[in-house]
Amino acid sequence: MENLVLTRAQMRDLDRRAEAEFGVPSPVLMENAGRGAAELLVALGVRGKVALCCGKGNNGGDGLVMARHLDTLGIRVAILLFARPEELSPDAAANWKTVDRTDLPRRVVSDPLSAETSVRLEFGTSDWIVDALYGTGLSGPVRPPLDRVIGWINAAPAKVFAVDIPSGLDADCGLPLGETVRARHTATFAAVKTGFVQAEAATWLGQVHVIGIGAPRQLICGGAKS
Repeated sequence: MENLVLTRAQMRDLDRRAEAEFGVPSPVLMENAGRGAAELLVALGVRGKVALCCGKGNNGGDGLVMARHLDTLGIRVAILLFARPEELSPDAAANWKTVDRTDLPRRVVSDPLSAETSVRLEFGTSDWIVDALYGTGLSGPVRPPLDRVIGWINAAPAKVFAVDIPSGLDADCGLPLGETVRARHTATFAAVKTGFVQAEAATWLGQVHVIGIGAPRQLICGGAKS
């Protein structure tokens, strides 16, 4: 909902309550988020390949779901997983297992620095780069080597689409925690985050779009208890 603004803790609680109180499983929320983000990106216009940068947490899982749905919508994708599969969160791991059974172009980039040339070439030949490295749970600077990956994203000519929040931005205060993705569009889930309403955040967010994830109306309208 466009008018609902939630803190990092409130958003985490909303996800928890959706499953605990309403029986909406977390994989369903992830599927809805990724599908909605994919549909939004297609609506924004895609003229070439989409490179999806996925991290080890649930934000990366959203990106993996997004890749599947982009493919079904006829969009050429390239998945770059910046983590070892065994490091993934449970829901992200389940979606990687699904992707790994498909013929979608994908690669595990567990050592980005040694793969810099090929990764930057992937970025340079893409129409869009999807940032699904870190979500709203990030509370400190992005550590090496992923801070370097963020720099490569920002230096690429491709348009950048952030999943939930640009990696490196603090969800609560709207300030960069260090190296931060500069997005042209941000697809945030369920509600605007408190940091997004700060003027300084606009540089990193670009245009913000709120994507529903299937949380019950009573929970969304009532907000989340922190």
